[in-house]
Amino acid sequence: MFLMDIFCHPLWAALSALLALVVRLQRRAHWDPQACAVRLTGKTAIVTGANTGIGKFIALDFARRGARVILACRSESRGKAALNEIQQITGNQDIHLRIVDVSSMDSVRAFAKRILEEEKALHILVNNAAVSGLPKQMTKDGFEASFATNHLGPFLLTNLLLDLIKRSAPARIVTVSSVNHKRGKVDFTHFHGQNLVYQMDQVYNHTKLHNIICTNELAR
Repeated sequence: MFLMDIFCHPLWAALSALLALVVRLQRRAHWDPQACAVRLTGKTAIVTGANTGIGKFIALDFARRGARVILACRSESRGKAALNEIQQITGNQDIHLRIVDVSSMDSVRAFAKRILEEEKALHILVNNAAVSGLPKQMTKDGFEASFATNHLGPFLLTNLLLDLIKRSAPARIVTVSSVNHKRGKVDFTHFHGQNLVYQMDQVYNHTKLHNIICTNELAR
């Protein structure tokens, strides 16, 4: 009887109606990337963290549009699986896997060096790879792991490839961020794991704020 009382309560009905309205609005706002006719034939794109989630979807969309796509992944096995799937779905065979761990500055430098040696142009760089909810840990470079992955590695990669991107203009750099940057703050001691609270994505929020600030400055 207690559950029936809850379900029959006017507040429950109002919340249910509100939820139905939100779902309906989301369905009406559905975006179909395949509806866009813009082609990327002749363009080269790098997507970090391209073996899963947002990165994989971005790489798939670029491949569908005809781009040469470089999947920048930490895991070779998961990267190969994503590469094979993207090729099969799109029919685009110009998809390539390059291994990089963006939390390691040495790995980022090695990756960028190979790109500069192999690629004549780079039209799109998508800094997508990121982590959330990691426990406190430090990288061998002495950086807090979330900051190294989400900000310092992508920052270094962008700057190492910047001249190639400029020479390839028109070109674009995209850094995937989050509205949670509004809850972040800038404290450079965070880079070395100091004065951090590992609760409620606070560390992630700080890293995303750094993404926004540096992207705005790069755009300026």
